[in-house]
Amino acid sequence: MERSSLSLAELAGSLPRPLSGFVGRAAEIATVSTLLMAPDVRLLTIAGPGGIGKTRLALEVASTLRDAFPDGVIFVSLASTNDPERVPVVIAQALALDPRGDQTAADAVRAVLADRHVLLVLDNLEHLLPAGMFLAGLLGACHGLTILATSRTRLDLSGEHVYTLGPLAVGDARTLFRRRAQAQRGERADAGQDAEITIDAICTRLDRMPLAIELAAARTATLAPQALLSYLDRPLAMLRNGPRDAPLRHQTMRDTIAWSYALLDEEQKAGFRRLAVFVGGFTLKGAQAVLGDDQDAFELVDFLVARSLVVPMAGDLSRPRFTMLESIRQFGVDELAASGE
Repeated sequence: MERSSLSLAELAGSLPRPLSGFVGRAAEIATVSTLLMAPDVRLLTIAGPGGIGKTRLALEVASTLRDAFPDGVIFVSLASTNDPERVPVVIAQALALDPRGDQTAADAVRAVLADRHVLLVLDNLEHLLPAGMFLAGLLGACHGLTILATSRTRLDLSGEHVYTLGPLAVGDARTLFRRRAQAQRGERADAGQDAEITIDAICTRLDRMPLAIELAAARTATLAPQALLSYLDRPLAMLRNGPRDAPLRHQTMRDTIAWSYALLDEEQKAGFRRLAVFVGGFTLKGAQAVLGDDQDAFELVDFLVARSLVVPMAGDLSRPRFTMLESIRQFGVDELAASGE
């Protein structure tokens, strides 16, 4: 394959530019950027549940680090790819490569990245984990390559560093709600201490998750924040009707969680549903009590933590406790009821 005189950034085009403004995450951007510049970090996964803002953070970091990677910062969306074996093909397309003869897409990607200093951003890898073997081989063959991945689960590859993305800070969550509500209502969001308390209560009810906040703010076209808050006891019913140009699984919170749930096997789904009965967290002993003899509590909880469906709680490290974000827990309770268990 003839090597182009253009940089990969020019070949592949510019980074996607979301239509809505980015809010907050200054500390997270700085931390991830610093990690990616460390000489021993060549694979970094931003992990977290659906709707937590992994893609937007990755884009902000990629934009921040453009000058640090002279041969380009390349963004590759894998959301619509269902076959792990097609991952090299999608990457080759993003790099504007055209394999010739008997050259495979994987060969073409390795050849063009072999001696270049590139940041490759791979978005939405949680359903394509078998492609990890190709990525590991790519990193081994291309010494100037760094990969920033977003995934709801760890990739479990040698040398992987994981950055777990949490909810927005209180102030950032409030700002996000106000901006999105203003866009819906065509006016400034309600000001004053009472309005601020209400907005903070809404964001807390929604675990300060960006997608949930945006979906809730869209409802302010009909409901004032005070009225909206009263409808959020069961938030999944309200958190829908997202933008039509968004991926289907990001148009409702239920679909976002269902995407992660669908990646579990039947035994894991059953265990997840049972753990959803705990309000305010649970211990491994408590988890074992509801799981019975069907599953090992530690193995299941460890698996669900890795899949961003269960979160370790701060506290006594000798007596670990775990919890679910409320929207995820309510999804589990609904699935438990539907299962007839």
